[in-house]
Amino acid sequence: MENVPVRTMLQHAEKKRRYMNKTELQLLLTALPFFLLVLVFTYVPLLGWSMAFVNYIPGVPITESQFVGFKFFKMIFGYGSDLPKAILNTLAMGFLNILVSPLPMILAILLNEVRRSKIKRFIQTSVTLPNFISMIIVYSVFFSFLSVDGGVMNELLLKIGIIKEPLNLLGNSSATWYFQTFVGVWKTIGWGAIIFLGAIASIDTQLYDAASVDGAGRFRQALHITVPGLMPTFSVLLLLGIGNLLTSNFEQIYVFHNALVHDKIETLDYYTYRIGLINFDFSLSTAIGMFKSVISLILLFSVNLIMKKVNGYSII
Repeated sequence: MENVPVRTMLQHAEKKRRYMNKTELQLLLTALPFFLLVLVFTYVPLLGWSMAFVNYIPGVPITESQFVGFKFFKMIFGYGSDLPKAILNTLAMGFLNILVSPLPMILAILLNEVRRSKIKRFIQTSVTLPNFISMIIVYSVFFSFLSVDGGVMNELLLKIGIIKEPLNLLGNSSATWYFQTFVGVWKTIGWGAIIFLGAIASIDTQLYDAASVDGAGRFRQALHITVPGLMPTFSVLLLLGIGNLLTSNFEQIYVFHNALVHDKIETLDYYTYRIGLINFDFSLSTAIGMFKSVISLILLFSVNLIMKKVNGYSII
């Protein structure tokens, strides 16, 4: 290497640099269609935020609508507004979702410890399948089991004498937050576990071999190798979850909504839907949506900054 002229080394480095630039260009062109899709369907609709500052009437162009400034932003916190109740419901279910966020990681660790591949595949398929089921069908399943009139679960509990009258979880407002959290976990825990199983596969197997030589059992290996190896993935998912704290699963809320649980199940997304598409107050619903987006961004960047100071890495 010492006999190679400096100019030759520089020329080789320059050729390598040109090659890397070409590779980067190819990757950029590959990602360009997806970037355009995000731009068209995510950022272009933000132009509709202008409706929050005008008295928009359907059929009248926004440019010809009466400008009202921050009138609708004042109305969302005005007297008689249901926004505080919607925020409370959203935060309550959001924090419950964060509280149960380690469950997919725990499931992935347990699945990883199953040595029989057939049993492992069966369990993994069983818990992942609900993620691909329509929320309408999910509601139908829970209605069949928990309905007061002829629900399978109620009929069974009544026959064996555990309860004296049918349980009405679908119409019990005091249990709404916990019940909706359970439905969300049941539907998504298998899909979340797949992410952590992929992260487990990336952990160096030599660490397990060294721990086994030192006498560590499977539990201690999982506790001291698998869990620390999954923490970066869990931290990123937790950060994204906190950023989406004010975003609820609208499909789930919509299909499980009824008059008995309205006060506990109406989240910000459902409230925005009710104001905008049921009451046709598009300007007010746009103002509510802008408020939710700004608060979500503040939460995301705040938690990202805290994570960067604590762990030394972040996603932004």
